[in-house]
Amino acid sequence: MFRTNVTALLGHFGSGKTEIALNGALSLAGRGEDVTLADLDVVKPYFRSRSARHILEQAGVALIAPEGEHIFADLPIIVPQVRDAVRRHHRKIILDIGGDATGARVLGSLADVLPEEDCSILAVVNFSRPGTPDPDAAAMMIRSIEATARTRVTGLLSNTHLLDETTAEIVAEGAHLAVETGELLELPVVGAAMYSELADELDGRLPCPCLRLERIVKPPFDLQPKARTTGPLFVVN
Repeated sequence: MFRTNVTALLGHFGSGKTEIALNGALSLAGRGEDVTLADLDVVKPYFRSRSARHILEQAGVALIAPEGEHIFADLPIIVPQVRDAVRRHHRKIILDIGGDATGARVLGSLADVLPEEDCSILAVVNFSRPGTPDPDAAAMMIRSIEATARTRVTGLLSNTHLLDETTAEIVAEGAHLAVETGELLELPVVGAAMYSELADELDGRLPCPCLRLERIVKPPFDLQPKARTTGPLFVVN
């Protein structure tokens, strides 16, 4: 994960890709990497990378996102900055992008600057969500993104969860469904993301690596900033 210079994370609402993007950026920064996180999700008004701006700043992660009066703008007003950052190639760049048609168009607007040999485009799938209930639906979603974005997805990341109701069985079933989806699309499953409390139980039992997450994204009704913990962050392999 995150071995290429540019990593784009796509996923439908509720897939959990923003949590993965944040954890990945913080883990890379913790290893001494220069990291930029670009919040290109123009779909969700609250669950966005920009909501963790203070945590990213403390970790030394550069955030590209609307600011000031435009902080919750549903406009791709930062695409020119992102294009410039991708062209420069001197930092690791994580792109947090929505998975619907709007998100695919945003990715398509960057297609001509993405470095073909140094870019991973990962589709995050949560099989507990209505938009991707099974491998066929997930494969259809990914093909639609590719067609609109004019860019090929390079891998899948399983993140099947039900928020606080998530169990080891739910995560394990999602990982196996992701593998089935990968077989339909001839794509690898790079890992299954989960919070640390489940990772110890599932490590070695899944058909792909376990990727540990720290809880960072807060719901819109919880306005208190989350303090960093000393627990494990997203495992970057």
